[in-house]
Order: sequence, then C-alpha cells, then structure tokens
Amino acid sequence: MDHGGTPVTTTAELEAIIGSPLPAARDKSRARLHDLDRQWLAASPLCFVSTADAAGNADVSPKGDPAGFAIVLDDTTIAIPERPGNRRADGFHNVLENPHVGLLFVIPGRGDTLRINGRGRLLRDAPYADRMQVRGHEPALVLEVAIDEIFSHCSKAFLRSQTWKPETWAPAAAPRRALIAQALERPNESVEALDAYYGPTYDAKLYG
Repeated sequence: MDHGGTPVTTTAELEAIIGSPLPAARDKSRARLHDLDRQWLAASPLCFVSTADAAGNADVSPKGDPAGFAIVLDDTTIAIPERPGNRRADGFHNVLENPHVGLLFVIPGRGDTLRINGRGRLLRDAPYADRMQVRGHEPALVLEVAIDEIFSHCSKAFLRSQTWKPETWAPAAAPRRALIAQALERPNESVEALDAYYGPTYDAKLYG
C-alpha cells in the first residue's frame, strides 16, 4: 500500500540526501579480529543476528548468555551457541538457504556496538561446545560464522533513544508478556496460567 512520499531508488539520490561517508567511516571495516574486538566479544552478553532466506525475506533474532558467550575460534571465525527456545529457528532455516549473516554485539551501558558480517554454518557436536557450557548444559547446535568484515558502530542510536538511562525506562508502557501471549498466541490459556509460566520459574527453564 502506497502511503505517499517520493521513493529513493538510486545511490546518487541517497547520497544527495544523507551525504557521503567521511574516510574514517568509509574505510573502518576490517577482515580480521583485532585484540580490541576480542575484548569486546568477551564482554558482550547480547547479540542480534540478522539473516535472510533465498528469496530475501529477512529475520533478526536476539541471542544472549553470560558475557563472552560468542567465542573466538581464530582471527576470522567466531561461534554462537544456540539455547532451548520456541523451536521456530527462523534464522537457522534462513542460514540453510543463504549463509550470509549480520551480527550486532551489545555491551549494556555502552552506546557503541560491534558489527560483524559474514557467512554462517550450523554445527552439531562442535568440538568446542564444552567452552560454551552454562549451568551444566552444552549447546546442541552452534552457529559458526566466517568473518567477512568487522567494525565498530557509533553511539548515536543509543544516545538518541536514551536506552541506558533508567529514568527513561517504562516497562509497563506495553501490556505484560502474559497478556500479549493470551491475546495473540495462546487464547485458550488463562492469563493467570500464563503469568505463572512467564514468572519467576521461567529463568529455571532457560537451559533445559
């Protein structure tokens, strides 16, 4: 549905609006991990994984664990463990069709982020799975990523959104998870049952 506005369809049009990157931004991507990148990965407990299927249908999925959950295998390869979830595995289905992935690693409280673009493959029985053990559980599946490019991203988005300022947080601004689930996903279950499901015991089920 067309809601109006003028489509931007060429690189020239785009650059006429937003400008061209400065050399420092244009040339900052690297093909290999620097020690500073390794330090960032060791400190990051959260990553957003972007994928697309063969037709270009996109997906982005958050992955989180204790800091350092994404391990470095060598200067051009990292691995991310998969934990028990809802079993949709949209991103992993995409990787089977199209290996290209985009990763955004976040450190809470930091505005800058680390971006990695590369090619993923899914592994079972990964020989390094023991290094990814949490609460006694090793991942049954691992996303291994061969790095094509890596670079740091500036803080502007987090500064504009004031993400890390507790005084701006409003977790009750949207309905709680149980209400969303009851309305959109599990209409035959009571809100009370869903509150219990998503309550304090939910944490105990994170790894098995």
